[in-house]
Amino acid sequence: MLLSLIAFSVVFAAWALSAGRLEKLRLTAPMVLVLAGIAVGFSTSDALAESLNSTTAQRGAELILAVLLFVDATDIRGGLFGRDPRSALRILFLALPLSLALSVLLGSWLLPDVSWAVLLIIACVVVPTDFAPAESILRDERIPEKIRNLLGVEAGYNDGIVSPVFLFGLALAGDRGQAGRPLHALGTALVHSLTAIAVGVTVGAVLATLINLAERRGAMTAQSTRMILVTAPVMAYGLSLAVHGNGFVSAFVCGIAFHYLRRTPALRAEMELLDDIGFLLTALMWFVFGAVSVLALSTGVSWSIVVFCLLALTVVRVVPVFLAMLGSPRFTRRERLLIGWLGPRGTASIVFGLLAFNVLPEGDEHTALIVMVVAVLGSVVLHGPGASTAAARLAQATN
Repeated sequence: MLLSLIAFSVVFAAWALSAGRLEKLRLTAPMVLVLAGIAVGFSTSDALAESLNSTTAQRGAELILAVLLFVDATDIRGGLFGRDPRSALRILFLALPLSLALSVLLGSWLLPDVSWAVLLIIACVVVPTDFAPAESILRDERIPEKIRNLLGVEAGYNDGIVSPVFLFGLALAGDRGQAGRPLHALGTALVHSLTAIAVGVTVGAVLATLINLAERRGAMTAQSTRMILVTAPVMAYGLSLAVHGNGFVSAFVCGIAFHYLRRTPALRAEMELLDDIGFLLTALMWFVFGAVSVLALSTGVSWSIVVFCLLALTVVRVVPVFLAMLGSPRFTRRERLLIGWLGPRGTASIVFGLLAFNVLPEGDEHTALIVMVVAVLGSVVLHGPGASTAAARLAQATN
């Protein structure tokens, strides 16, 4: 693992030294680090498999996702659900559940030997979007601003909404004794989620209120404000676990509550440190993903998994988004198709896939890992450097 740490540090430093030029070539840090991870993976695959199955790896992945969920929840511009809340609600609470259901349905057809609980976990792995590997799409002014804003809101919220469903699937699939008691597992998941919501709202509201009061009295410095935000997701995650809550949901809700109550133009400046930490953690996960790809693909990939992942990246997203946006006067038919197509997979899929590999029984763990790797690699190809230009041309054709 020392070799992996050194390799990551060297490659990340090399990327940082040439980030400006690489950005002009639309080569993001995740893309560079995936290639580095693949190179390292050929020499560390055995040790990597053992490390991924440890409790330390599980907690580390969970904490990384908690931090990223908090950052995403605080990054929404223009209100709780952005500048177009009706469209955001359609995407998050209609298209997203339809995508999960369609993924499970297609999985039952293409992966008949996999239980429905594991198919639900796999759906939670392949459905959430993340623009970390395709940031140029959200910055490309050739794409209508209303589309970019909607995609940003969706990417900020969908992994937080999916996380309790994912943990419900893990609880059901990981414990054979609960295989015939889905309602019991669902009840347990609901209790954990409600507990997490209470913890997250409390932590986020208390911290935001205290910061507001301390700021008025001149009791804080700019540095201390940035530092306390780093502790917020960790605090919400840890306290939630201590009272048997869902740490992911708690960190996500904490970010929403904090963002809502901490109304200040300086919020983005205050979030700079946590944003940088989140970026570094995201880069680390993409490096790990590259190494994991070697481990997963070394056993071979069946045609059914390839077809499933191809459908997950296209039909599973495009059809529900198109249906959910029907009747919305703000978006034309081509714009609805464009929103459905622009759905890169990234860090959330990687973390969910690694957690599934860590928790699921033997056999199911490799299936979930292979699906995650093929889906994310497919997304890198589909939503890679040329995606922004293609999307811009399609968007211009709608005008």
